[in-house]
Amino acid sequence: MKQVSIMLVAGEASSDQLAAQLAVALRHELGPRCGFAPIFFGAGGAKMAEAGVELSLDLVRHAMIGIPSPQQVSKFTGFRDNLLRMALDRCPDVFVGVDSFAFNGSLAAKIHEAAGKRQGRFHNWRPRIVQFVSPQVWASRPGRAKRLERHHDLLLSILPFEKTWYAKHAPKLRVEFVGNPLVDRFAGIDVRSNRAREMPGQLPLVLFLAGSRRSELKRHWPILVEAARLIRSQVPVRFRAVLPNEAMRSTLENLFPSGRDAGLDIERVVGGLSDSLQEATVTLASTGTVTVECAWFGVPTVALYRTNWTTYQIGRRIVTVPFLAMPNLLAGRAVMPEFVQDDATPANVAQAALRFLKDRQRWAQNREELLAVAGTLGEPGACERAARAISGLL
Repeated sequence: MKQVSIMLVAGEASSDQLAAQLAVALRHELGPRCGFAPIFFGAGGAKMAEAGVELSLDLVRHAMIGIPSPQQVSKFTGFRDNLLRMALDRCPDVFVGVDSFAFNGSLAAKIHEAAGKRQGRFHNWRPRIVQFVSPQVWASRPGRAKRLERHHDLLLSILPFEKTWYAKHAPKLRVEFVGNPLVDRFAGIDVRSNRAREMPGQLPLVLFLAGSRRSELKRHWPILVEAARLIRSQVPVRFRAVLPNEAMRSTLENLFPSGRDAGLDIERVVGGLSDSLQEATVTLASTGTVTVECAWFGVPTVALYRTNWTTYQIGRRIVTVPFLAMPNLLAGRAVMPEFVQDDATPANVAQAALRFLKDRQRWAQNREELLAVAGTLGEPGACERAARAISGLL
């Protein structure tokens, strides 16, 4: 067989890591079958480069948060067109967009259209087009599912309910649930061992996970601090804020110097989230993907989210799901109390947290509910299963 070429595109740090793991899995899957290791090229970040992907663009460095400005739209259109030219020049057997569907979906559509024009007697390029990680079409703008159905040969899903959803809304699209990469990340940790119950000399630990964006810190931190004062007034606890990187810790310190939290002694740390979750009694968290990690470790969690008025008004008109926290969507009910926008008040957050802190039976029951949700995320080996599904297209 000929040497297989695969184009991978990832636009954020998390998808860069996932694409790198997929490249390794594809190398192991296709190498013995084809007699040659596959060729990988595309755009992404440092992890993909380490995994042997030839990068024409460090797309991760340009990762964007929020609604793009006209200048950003123009810049990313240029990136997309450059990557399209690369695809036309190198004619990969497979194109894999990893997450970032706003960018990768547009690029996939352009590749699909261009390949359709290259069918003929002397040129018959038919790349297989794959999306790894579904956009949240089931939460808003479900019409995007038809776009996936038109342009893609395979969608690799990491959430268990998505395959059934797509079967109803885009039945011609092949969807495979491969499991959640989070399971692989924490596969070696005994999540049923919670150190919060094994440290009798320590006060209960309440974790702050305020968010990974400046805007989230700005809106959530004051709520969390005031909630902490209310909690401390009723039960003796300690507080710790976990930040994803040094840049976010610096941002937090600039916005809210630690001296302002006098009397609360909120520890501010960078990284080590899994260790903190193993130690935590309760978590107060932004309604992002981090709530899935909280569920994985069985930590009773109060979820909150606030954004600016305009974004909220747009969101409430297009979001069709009843919850924002993913564990609640997976469970189909509120296994995590969640408070959004005007409901995200210090009093509401503190009251929900105190229910867990004061009632050990409620805490233990909720922990079991969260661990049951985590059990729906599949077995380890998501990228290996993804590689086998992609191999089946060739």
